[in-house]
Amino acid sequence: MADINVDVSQLPEDVRRKLAELTLELSEGDITQKGYDKKKSKLLAPYNIQQPPQNTGPSAPSPQTAAQRKAHRRLTREDNRYHSEIRTEAVMQALAMSKRGPVMPLPSKRTSVNYQGQQRHRERQDSSSDDDSIFGEDVSRDFNRGGRFRDSGASSSSFSDAGASPHHQGGRGERPHSAAYAIPGNTSRQALADVLQSSRHSQPIPQQPDVTNNAKSMRQADRVGHYAPAHLSSVRMTSTGHVSGLQDDGPRHQGKVSAKIQQLLNTLKRPKRKPLKDYFVEEDDALEAPQPDPNAPKPEGSTLTPVPGEQLVVPSGLPRNLEAALQRYGSSTYKANAVTVLDQNGKPSINLTYGKLLSRTHKIAYTMLHKVGQKGEGGIKPGDRVALVYPNNDPISFSCGFYGCLLAGVVPVPVEVPSSRRTVVVDDSKDAGGQGIGFLLGSLNVQWALTSEACHKGMSKSSNGDVANFKGWPKLSWFITDHLSKPPKDWHPPPKQSEDCPAYVEYTQSKEGSTVGVKVTRSAMLCHCQTLTVASNYTEGEVMVCVLDFKRDVGLWHGILCSVFNGMHVIFIPYSLMKIDPASWMKMITKYKASVGIVKSRDMHWGLLAQKDHKDVNFSSLRLLLVADGANPWSLTSCDAFLNAFQSKGLKSEAICPYASSSEALTVSIRRPGKTSASKTGRGILSMQGLSHGVVRVDSENSLTSLTLQDCGQVMPGAVMVVIKIDGPPVLCKTDEVGELCVCSGYAGTGYWGLQGITSNTFQVQPFHGDGRSAGDKMYVRTGLLGFLGPGGLVFVCGSKEGLMSVSGRRHNTDDIIATVLAVEPMKFIYRGRIAVFSIPVLKDERIVIIAEQRPDCTEEESFQWMSRVLQAVDSIHQVGVYCLALVPPNYLPKTPLGGIHLHETKKKFLDGSLHPANVLMCPHTCVTNLPKPREHRPDVTPSAVHVGNIVQGARMAWAQGRELSISDEDSDSARKVPHQFLTEILRWRSQTTPDHNLYTLLNSKVQAQLTMTCSQLHKRAERIGSMLVEKGKLNTGDHVALIYHPGIELVAAFYGCLYVGCVPVTIRPPHPQNISTTLPTVKMIVDVSKASAILTSSIVLKLLRLKESTGIVETKAWPTILDTDDLPKKKLAAIYRAPTPEMICYLDFSVSTTGMLAGVKMSHAAATALCRSIKLQCEFYPSRDVALCLDPYCGLGFGLWCLTSIYSGHHSILIAPSEVETNPAVWHTAVSNYKVRDTFCSYGVMELCTRGLGTSTTTLKARGVNLSCVRTCCVIAEERPRIHLTTSFTKLFANLGLSPRAVSTSFGCRVNLGMCLQGASCPDPTTVYVDLRALRNDRVTLVEKGSPHSLCVMESGKLLPGVKVVIANPDTKGQCADSHLGEIWVHSPHNATGYFTIYGDESLHADHFDSHLATGDARLSYARTGFLGFVRRTELTQSDGERHDAIFVVGALDETVMLRGMRYHPIDIENTVSRSHRKICECAVFTWTNLLVVVVELEGNENEALDLVPLVTNVVLEDHYLIVGVVVVVDPGIIPINSRGEKQRMHLRDGFLADQLDPIYVAYNM
Repeated sequence: MADINVDVSQLPEDVRRKLAELTLELSEGDITQKGYDKKKSKLLAPYNIQQPPQNTGPSAPSPQTAAQRKAHRRLTREDNRYHSEIRTEAVMQALAMSKRGPVMPLPSKRTSVNYQGQQRHRERQDSSSDDDSIFGEDVSRDFNRGGRFRDSGASSSSFSDAGASPHHQGGRGERPHSAAYAIPGNTSRQALADVLQSSRHSQPIPQQPDVTNNAKSMRQADRVGHYAPAHLSSVRMTSTGHVSGLQDDGPRHQGKVSAKIQQLLNTLKRPKRKPLKDYFVEEDDALEAPQPDPNAPKPEGSTLTPVPGEQLVVPSGLPRNLEAALQRYGSSTYKANAVTVLDQNGKPSINLTYGKLLSRTHKIAYTMLHKVGQKGEGGIKPGDRVALVYPNNDPISFSCGFYGCLLAGVVPVPVEVPSSRRTVVVDDSKDAGGQGIGFLLGSLNVQWALTSEACHKGMSKSSNGDVANFKGWPKLSWFITDHLSKPPKDWHPPPKQSEDCPAYVEYTQSKEGSTVGVKVTRSAMLCHCQTLTVASNYTEGEVMVCVLDFKRDVGLWHGILCSVFNGMHVIFIPYSLMKIDPASWMKMITKYKASVGIVKSRDMHWGLLAQKDHKDVNFSSLRLLLVADGANPWSLTSCDAFLNAFQSKGLKSEAICPYASSSEALTVSIRRPGKTSASKTGRGILSMQGLSHGVVRVDSENSLTSLTLQDCGQVMPGAVMVVIKIDGPPVLCKTDEVGELCVCSGYAGTGYWGLQGITSNTFQVQPFHGDGRSAGDKMYVRTGLLGFLGPGGLVFVCGSKEGLMSVSGRRHNTDDIIATVLAVEPMKFIYRGRIAVFSIPVLKDERIVIIAEQRPDCTEEESFQWMSRVLQAVDSIHQVGVYCLALVPPNYLPKTPLGGIHLHETKKKFLDGSLHPANVLMCPHTCVTNLPKPREHRPDVTPSAVHVGNIVQGARMAWAQGRELSISDEDSDSARKVPHQFLTEILRWRSQTTPDHNLYTLLNSKVQAQLTMTCSQLHKRAERIGSMLVEKGKLNTGDHVALIYHPGIELVAAFYGCLYVGCVPVTIRPPHPQNISTTLPTVKMIVDVSKASAILTSSIVLKLLRLKESTGIVETKAWPTILDTDDLPKKKLAAIYRAPTPEMICYLDFSVSTTGMLAGVKMSHAAATALCRSIKLQCEFYPSRDVALCLDPYCGLGFGLWCLTSIYSGHHSILIAPSEVETNPAVWHTAVSNYKVRDTFCSYGVMELCTRGLGTSTTTLKARGVNLSCVRTCCVIAEERPRIHLTTSFTKLFANLGLSPRAVSTSFGCRVNLGMCLQGASCPDPTTVYVDLRALRNDRVTLVEKGSPHSLCVMESGKLLPGVKVVIANPDTKGQCADSHLGEIWVHSPHNATGYFTIYGDESLHADHFDSHLATGDARLSYARTGFLGFVRRTELTQSDGERHDAIFVVGALDETVMLRGMRYHPIDIENTVSRSHRKICECAVFTWTNLLVVVVELEGNENEALDLVPLVTNVVLEDHYLIVGVVVVVDPGIIPINSRGEKQRMHLRDGFLADQLDPIYVAYNM
């Protein structure tokens, strides 16, 4: 439209407002351009404005299209209840002042993550809320959670909010100041990536072999058992060939993730608090409590005295009670209408006269007392509680049922109609809180429910036709109150009981969300009716229009009770009609010349927008317009706007009467029409900052942080009101202090049914002065409303306890936060009025959570643009941070029966992780300010000073040792004849002395012996393999040979074949046939790193290496000489090689650490035989023993047990490959039972497979004769902290098969010492202790009781092997620790490895690992550093030598620990906490990147549940570990890589994440 030559500022205010509304309708598509021009011309016509002709744009729509638009038009584009021009201006100014804020990285979403399944298509009559739209809007469009973007930050252009708000439109090239957070797009990200790239290493990122362990395609439950693909999986190498460890090699990765984390770091840059220098401080003491602001305003007034209302003078003509009123009007004016209900067409066609009301109530009362219960059900007696279940559009049946109960002396309990879908599916969002009502009915012992015939028909029925039981509800008998027969003429209602007995029970909800029932006695009900009659000046025959719910609160008190008490005519407007015709209540006032209207500010706002009906409205008859939610501070705007709009229609200013009510105290106050002069109605413009500190301070009218309040009238007649402090005992407030309003009256509720404890705290409050003096004998009732009393006894309400949030010592109200959120423009991304605000307790303070429903066509950038502006606005206006801001799909938040947001259910879903948001933004870095100060280590404390301190304190130094090795240990004559220096000589000796003794039996999955081998057979086969190495392989002494075999006896023969000719064997796991692409490169790398000159393998593995897929990865020529041992020459070996000295290398042991480092160690002949000797003595192995092994034979103690100990000790080893357990989980147990094995060894992976696979089969196994009572030792071979939960579950599960609890134990070995601890049969039972996690973070060990807060259960890692001595040393200073400290475990043993085998042979870097000396204590002895942290504790148990047993406890790998805020965290502890936070988390892993904690969780559920995990993970890590999570990554099950021992490869996971290789479901960057 062309510009109009008029100064808009000169137009009247109402015209300008209408023009603004018209412009808004045009911008949001509610009217066409033609309609806009027409209406604008009509508005400006009285001012003689000539408008030039113009092009009206598109042609007018067809009549059919126009009708559809009219039917679906949304009138409530804004919620003026929370609208304030001052608040909008304040938000605009705050956003403008912030200019350009920090860059906020957007989350990453997988394209497949969408919310089509979430879009629950509900019936339109229930889909709207009382806080939102009144007309249905078509929201059935698909809501794609990810939109069209995989990563909206990467695929979209740079987002600018230019044009988003008309107040901030700048030039085309300018960036508007209101952009609080810049949403990074391609341009900004590319620039950032360029900067990062310039600082990175120039080497390209190598493709890590076997990153995900072939687990992407398998479920987590199966992942542990897939041993063949779980190769030496997490090997990390730099591009130059270095084998890499944990050390952060710098920002090597150039993916999007690195750029986003850099953005996050830039955002979080802020001054850090100075660290604490204390050596150790309890973290609970270090948690900073919110300190009171010294500049905060303090109340200065005098102590408030109780304020009484005027005396209650009951008019003489009123009935003596409600039954008498019903009898009076039902007899004298029986033709007068009592109730009129509008039908769905808005016609007042349904009427109930007082005569009919009296007649129907008599029928109901008589039938209840005399006819129900005749079919064997329990009857109804006076005093029983019955439920009234009537729909919201049937007040007539409800009135009859309610008064029928009163006549019969039965206590009615009005409740909502439960959703019929509850019987089929759990859909609490449509009928939230229904289970709470069911619990209330059960506690009230309700057995009967009254309902109408129509309502009864609509309920779900069981197969026999009865109403099905609703979820959470007690079993009810249903009584239909329609079409009853007349009672006998001589029947009279029973005499009334005491006036103190309950008349009815009204349900309400506490702040915690529990449903409770408030008892209202007969005397209170009568007094309430009398008080309201006096206060509202009700008279007989008046017409009342009621829009509210008639079952409770103001709608019940006025529409059902007072109306009958005074013989009034009530016209009820059903809520469903209000959504179709929002002006229907105004039409009824006009038509019936009603004098009373009972509405909410919502209804006034809707009426304002129905402008086409305004011309016919006449309010001249209206003397009382009760605003039921007038206590809400934001109802003032609706009242003012309504008065301005309809003052010309006869509406009087004194007719608008705000109303304050409470479920416990009933009516709190009401502005009484005609009773007070205009001077006694007040308004206050108060400082919001003062209110947040609990004091009343007047602010200037144009202040941007002010809150304007209107009074809710004076104290009710006959009542007394006081204001008490919100927290603590009921101390009277001062006159300028905000507190909780308390009322003493004859009409208040008397208590919560069956809850005496909270009843006394709520209904029996006796306030006292600050000095302890009593304020009188009166008992007051808490209203739950927060406010103060103004001059003349005016009541001002500024909030409610339910909406109160106390953050860092300041109080905020949810309604105030909502008002600020709604003032943030543009609002086209979310639905106004569909916003939930609440607080959750996190880390000893409350944190604010905002949840809103977003529109289906809202993109990711738009959502986060709006969210970032909300954060800025709330921070600027309220000086408080938002902890979590979440957006959910449209029409998704749980609803109350009238369509409003069910806040308690929303909060419950949020905390349970079942809300399923579409977008989440967590801001813990800005909100959580009470973390303990970081610790700083003091370098000035020398190890000698600590040592002296320990001596002064009498602390015991941490050391322990196994029993000493001596020649007497080999006590038998035969044992003395066995050579002990070389395993080859022992094998040859056994083949000569006991050639037919069975050394090995290999079992298959059917528990059948697949292969057996005696001493002689093994010796001969080893000779033939050695001959092939010399003759065919042309190998020399000292050459390295790779052994690539599946677990079996052939691996053992090949090992000794190498030793027979002086070659050095290296065992390597073969590639998996189903995952060659990721496992084969690992095999090739170990072959190269170990410098193998030849490969010994079987024909099966050889075929794998020559497959077309394999040769495409590693060419055949790239391998060294490959020898197939299935085709052996028959030539015998001329002589067996004997090493010149036992210190020469026997074999190389390669393994991957949990940090992803490939480490090979050199084991000498002396070390190998010493290890075997220690194990033999510890476990009492003899040739007559049978030992079952079900573990990996490729490295560590598992290799030693598989290949070495049987040769040394001569016992019979029963070998079971872990892959056989995958095929048949019972094979291990069955073999142990069949062979009556005493000692068996397994891995955690096998134990987990058995626990999962046989969880429900123990009874079947017992029936088959499986008996584990023979087992004396079942030891888990591991290189980690004992997994207590798994071993305990295993023990309990198989106790039914005779497994002894003390038989299950763990072991410990590491790279520098393959076998340190092993539980022997004669050793003391394993010790379990509980340590304080908080102390452990500070490298201290504090024992606590089981069940203590922050306790961690740690189990002893087996007993030290003979000849092993350990000390606990400080890893930095090398000083010996006391037993109260956590330190690195150092080991001295004859079977220590002799050093690392590196690709360069340069051992100087790691020499310290194998030859370290203590700085304090015994400095002469040489130790090897294990790289594991642990502690030693002396126990009450006695060893075989008579000394008290010293237990060694392994806590975790030093390289894996995470140093954050000066403290040492073990990833497994954080991961255990995270795993407990949500039932759908099947696995998780944590790591750090540039001081940010990254948590990766595997989601075992639908992808739309991914965002539920973000707040839960953030909360639980904060609560338990005082750490802020920087990034939360949600991935599919099986993504977290594990090695062959079932240990997580966290650093490999980190590399994959930073290189964008994980394909995550969702990545959240916490602000």
